[in-house]
Amino acid sequence: MGDIRGFMKYERSVPARRPVPLRLMDWREVYEPSDPDELKTQASRCMDCGVPFCHDGCPLGNLIPEWNELVTKGDWRAASERLHATNNFPDFTGRLCPAPCESACVLGINRDPVTIKQVEHDIVDTAFDEGWIKPMLPAKSTGKRVAVVGSGPSGLAAAQQLTRAGHDVTVFERADRIGGLLRYGIPEFKMEKHHIDRRLAQMAAEGTRFETNVNVGVDEDGALPLEQLKERFDAVVLAVGSTTGRDLPAPGRELDGIHQAMEYLPHSNRVQEGDVAVPAIDAKGKSVVIIGGGDTGADCLGTALRQGAASVHQFEIMPRPPETRADSTPWPTYPLMYRVSSAHEEGGERVFSVNTEEFVGEDGRLTGLRYHEVESVDGKFQQVEGTNAVLDCELVLLAMGFTGPEREGLLDGLGVQYTARGNVARGAEAGEDWSGGSDWATSADGVFVAGDAGRGQSLIVWAIAEGRSCAAAVDAYLTGASDLPAPVRTTDVAMRAPAV
Repeated sequence: MGDIRGFMKYERSVPARRPVPLRLMDWREVYEPSDPDELKTQASRCMDCGVPFCHDGCPLGNLIPEWNELVTKGDWRAASERLHATNNFPDFTGRLCPAPCESACVLGINRDPVTIKQVEHDIVDTAFDEGWIKPMLPAKSTGKRVAVVGSGPSGLAAAQQLTRAGHDVTVFERADRIGGLLRYGIPEFKMEKHHIDRRLAQMAAEGTRFETNVNVGVDEDGALPLEQLKERFDAVVLAVGSTTGRDLPAPGRELDGIHQAMEYLPHSNRVQEGDVAVPAIDAKGKSVVIIGGGDTGADCLGTALRQGAASVHQFEIMPRPPETRADSTPWPTYPLMYRVSSAHEEGGERVFSVNTEEFVGEDGRLTGLRYHEVESVDGKFQQVEGTNAVLDCELVLLAMGFTGPEREGLLDGLGVQYTARGNVARGAEAGEDWSGGSDWATSADGVFVAGDAGRGQSLIVWAIAEGRSCAAAVDAYLTGASDLPAPVRTTDVAMRAPAV
């Protein structure tokens, strides 16, 4: 503990967000810079709780009390070393993770929890500013070659761990830049992309190779055929994510003006990268409806507002959550409660307990949607009589989550098995075709899976944790044993922070 009475003396405080009118004029991250002295004070609120439940709340098992104490004492360099001991990319999680660690903070039982996420964010940014984060070169080369397919957080974590273990690692990405959804899904106002670039520079210096515009297992120009994949590499890590968006097959779905969220969001990222001047799908001057109340919906909201949408409504079929932790999610679980993201502060109207029943249009173009209110009866949604209405709109964005990885080409070509939920089966769930020996092995020999492709849509912190664990399994497969840390097993899924 940095201050034995810190949790009694100080209240929780986080950096202010930039004024809404100002931040809607640009795509920069929304938070003002934090005060290092104030952050020391916040870190000092971490108390000597005996059993730090924050460790278990975090899938990575981050050593939170240790680096809180080091920050309180002003030893930022040591804090960075302890932070990186369990997390390859705290600069990503410090910006994008919903912080299940804070939900599990013991102080949070009857007071506001420690600002763990903000402390993490500032530790890693300070470490980069001071030049403390250097490439970690492998001590030896094993001569083994590993392909990592997919360059999101899971794939990058697996690749960095395997490179540091001495393997020859190549990351394949079908897009034109590395980063997966971090690059072409997360808006700039949540994480500016130079944070990805500085990590990629570190990884390249360590020896990881990156190949973009390569669609592995697909028969097209620039693709890497499966035969070559198997010939060139001793092991393959599938980190392709869960990219098949859940659709809404309501009447009128074929109208022009209805798009999946992940058809919409990447265009604004490309504008910020300087590839195009105007996004191919633009909300400027339009009445927009976002169907889906989660983080992806909030990303669409913030993006549409910055593009100059005339109005934005965000529909959610679930009822509005309570203002405080629901009884159904007691401490230390991740709480069900009403949350206001930075995008929700900026505008738009959130509408709960509604269901879209039909899209309406003229001459093939969307002009509105018909909806009604719903209520839960015996666990099923039922229409509330007399609540039918039509809302005029010219753009609808479907942000209802994802149903699994894309199967055609790579996955079907490798012959991997799937779970009942549509994810790539791994470990014992791969059935009689399982090659055995690892929770992370698929039914195809030498092929492993990590992240959303095997787990289903989840959190960035889970993706990194699974990438690290999968890397340890691949290392053991190639060399017979591994010293790489493995923070989670696939059997932890039901026991740890929820996939939300």
